[in-house]
Amino acid sequence: MSESKIVSKSSIFEKLVPALLIITVGLAFLVGVLWQKVENLGKGGTATTTTTAQQPDAVKPKIDIAQIKDLFSKDVIKFGNADSKVLFVEASDPSCPYCHVAGGLNSALNTQMGAQFKLVTDGGTYIAPVLEIRKLVDAGKASFVWLYFNGHGNGELATKALYCAYEKGKFWEAHDLLMTEKGYDFINNVVKNDKAQSGKMADFLKSANVGGLKDCLDSGKYDARLASDMALGQSLGVSGTPGFYVNDTNFAGAYSYKDMESVVASALK
Repeated sequence: MSESKIVSKSSIFEKLVPALLIITVGLAFLVGVLWQKVENLGKGGTATTTTTAQQPDAVKPKIDIAQIKDLFSKDVIKFGNADSKVLFVEASDPSCPYCHVAGGLNSALNTQMGAQFKLVTDGGTYIAPVLEIRKLVDAGKASFVWLYFNGHGNGELATKALYCAYEKGKFWEAHDLLMTEKGYDFINNVVKNDKAQSGKMADFLKSANVGGLKDCLDSGKYDARLASDMALGQSLGVSGTPGFYVNDTNFAGAYSYKDMESVVASALK
């Protein structure tokens, strides 16, 4: 083989090495991203293009309690006021499976998601936090803020229905229908984010007695609220759904209420 041919092949190889290195690094990055999503799902999180969720961290980060109190001055879904000893915040998406797990009204999904999420009422050990939060709020021992946070991708129309229901004093009535097994299927497989499905949403929530629901949805009056809720959640450090705060303590994921109980008890002393 001539020297010129050897030099030519060597030159080609030298040119290919950087390109091969770039491709290798790129593939490694993609594998890492996919692996992280798999891990999130296994830990009770949602894998989406916009947010991730994580299931119980060993160390629960803190936040300035003033940020939590300030939410009660905002145009959000709220019950009670900032003066309560216990302030709860839930960042949620009605289409998110682990938000349904935390809601405790979709027992089939709780069981499907794993033994750690099986409800006490079904022979498991999991205590759905939303149900316990409501008891404390109804008893006047706590206040509560509900924020929309995109955690699964299909919850926009359902969330706007919740805004409309809240306006009429029917938030929990609508919430309890949407967070059932039928509600989960309806949100994710029927209406999704389609504004044209406002009539179907109104029919589904008929028993909640939310007057003028279809008109409210069609008006678009709450379209911008989705983004404002998301911004508030991001300002608190929320990165996925469900996300909970108990006063200044962040419970990022579908925690059992048992994990929150000591923080609540300490605040109520």
